[in-house]
Amino acid sequence: MNIEELRNHCLSVKGATESFPFDKKTLVFKVMGKMFAYINLEPKDALFRVDMKCDPDKSTELREKYTGITYGTHTRELMWNAVYLLSDVPDSLIQELINHSVSEVINKLPKKKQAEYKDLK
Repeated sequence: MNIEELRNHCLSVKGATESFPFDKKTLVFKVMGKMFAYINLEPKDALFRVDMKCDPDKSTELREKYTGITYGTHTRELMWNAVYLLSDVPDSLIQELINHSVSEVINKLPKKKQAEYKDLK
């Protein structure tokens, strides 16, 4: 998956927005005002990776199976994964993990906010 495909998939999520809240190189994707993914557009090693929320048990399993999935950067290690775009991680799994990250965000919202999200068009 290339960076443009990643961006397009993130923006295809219901209610998704993108912004640069931290600096001019970290693109952040949010849903209901909460981050579900971010990517450094100027990586030092020229390897793009996207950081996404993930269930801790699933995180451990994924890190053991794929070399392209590691601990998230600047985040709580068990709650976020860094996924390298050009690695052994299939595009379909990256898309699935984006959707999983959104679910993790929505499931942690108050019930009223969850209902608001369900009603979004």
